[in-house]
Amino acid sequence: MKILIAYDGSEGADIGIDALRRAGLPAEAEALVISVAEVWLPPPGDEVPDEIFPLKSPPGLKQARQRAERKIEQAQQVADRGSKLVQGIFPGWRVDHEALSGSPAFELMNRAEEWLPGLIVVGSHGHTALGRFVLGSVSQKILTEARTSVRVGRRAIGSGASAERIVVGADGSPGSQAAVRAVAARKWSPGSEVRVIVAYDSMKAFPAILLPPVNESVDEVNESEHAQAQEIAAEAAKELRAGLDDKSVIVSVAVEAGDPKQVLVREAEEFGADCIFTGATGFSSRLERLVLGSVSAAVAARAHCSVEVVREQ
Repeated sequence: MKILIAYDGSEGADIGIDALRRAGLPAEAEALVISVAEVWLPPPGDEVPDEIFPLKSPPGLKQARQRAERKIEQAQQVADRGSKLVQGIFPGWRVDHEALSGSPAFELMNRAEEWLPGLIVVGSHGHTALGRFVLGSVSQKILTEARTSVRVGRRAIGSGASAERIVVGADGSPGSQAAVRAVAARKWSPGSEVRVIVAYDSMKAFPAILLPPVNESVDEVNESEHAQAQEIAAEAAKELRAGLDDKSVIVSVAVEAGDPKQVLVREAEEFGADCIFTGATGFSSRLERLVLGSVSAAVAARAHCSVEVVREQ
């Protein structure tokens, strides 16, 4: 498994790395920790000939180059620190680090296109965070536009027990099926629990005196939706039980009426989840999306725990 970790030295980035302890990751993997310096002028040593600049250099160019070089050196130190944090948690991993320069989101995704990781790890926010429920601009852009799975790391809200608690959002779509397979492939601690949650829309009845025939139809639709949701949950639980190596991992299901964006976050908090797994797209809008599904994006922004948005390569 290849894992690319975006690291900026912030508290959110530290938490994102620490949360990997409870991510079910293998004992052996290859990780690349990247820090990006927001530098807009090439520092000395880059392959940019001096001839492209005027004979009389613009005022401050030399100082700007020096500042750029210092920023890249700092980014290198930050990346080195991040790699040591990862190596301390996973001594069996091969961990490398790099410092890049440019726009952080663009450089990280460009490097991911070259290196082809199976998972990109970001913190829930960086130095420019606006507070709770708001993903940092870099994390949000990577989550939305990356072509591989993305994990938004947050501190676990559970009891701190050795076993993990995982929530999988399912709706029967190819995206949610990929999330189920991703969870089944991980190495969870003995006694961990995976809960499959299916949220479905329910219609509200009118006052009985006004439209009794309509209410009967509403009840029938709701019963049908609930039955379908139960079938989806049962199928996902069956696939999980078959795919998990450790049969001591408990698989449970919950079927709730309501908006999936709210149900998943609420249920995960009550469950004490370490992470929510969702597919990148689904049936939330009744249309297959070309970008990140609205449910996945909202859950990633609002959840109190880590969120992993699964994309199959």
